Amino acid sequence: MMEEIEIPEAIRENAELPQKTGLPLPLLTSGVLLLGILGFISLRFLGGSKPAEPLVSNPPVESPSPVSKSEPEPAPTAVTPPAPAPIDLLGHLPYDVAPVSELIPVTADGRIKMRPAAANKFLQMQAAARAEGITLTALSGFRDVAIQEQLFFGIKEQRVQDAVKRAEVSAPPGYSEHHTGYAIDIGDANAPETNLETSFGDTAAFRWLEQNALKYSFELSFPPNNKQGVSYEPWHWRFVGDIDSLETFYKVRN
Repeated sequence: MMEEIEIPEAIRENAELPQKTGLPLPLLTSGVLLLGILGFISLRFLGGSKPAEPLVSNPPVESPSPVSKSEPEPAPTAVTPPAPAPIDLLGHLPYDVAPVSELIPVTADGRIKMRPAAANKFLQMQAAARAEGITLTALSGFRDVAIQEQLFFGIKEQRVQDAVKRAEVSAPPGYSEHHTGYAIDIGDANAPETNLETSFGDTAAFRWLEQNALKYSFELSFPPNNKQGVSYEPWHWRFVGDIDSLETFYKVRN
């Protein structure tokens, strides 16, 4: 066995250690940094994903707030234009002519006719008056325009009256209540001389009508000093006992 050569401790402590090979640390660090930059540039230009840009959020545009109202605005409604006011002629109002097929007679000979509701009530009224000794005579009921034309223009010429004077006692054609089938001229059979005269107002028949006609829905059309300016006609009565007759005579005035 070879003897182990002992190196003195002082020599061992002062002996130089072999130096490691490689690049100095500053140069190595610079190289790593350069590689990093080159890699970033490669990713940038060779299809790498573009780094997301920070989103800049625009402030929301606020719409002007509606003006508060104390009450909700009502929905628009259709406006119906008012009906034109009826045009009177010499104090008389226009009336439609009743269909002849709807009329029934109030006299035995069938000459004088009225609408059914008016005719039935007149016959009841006539019977009630007869039971008290009063005989009501039907003088005239429905008239068409041709008959009214003769009564207005024909008699106007016979009496040499102007239109205004004639209109005081007779309506122009198209403006007579007799067209409606609801009007009737009444006389007193016990005083025929008063027929269609203001003196009829002094008869027993007229006094009975004043007290009882409304029970049968008949009313005096042209009392003294009436608004239409028509002369007083105590013999002329009209029926207003159903909705059609009521509208015929009162709706046209409103």
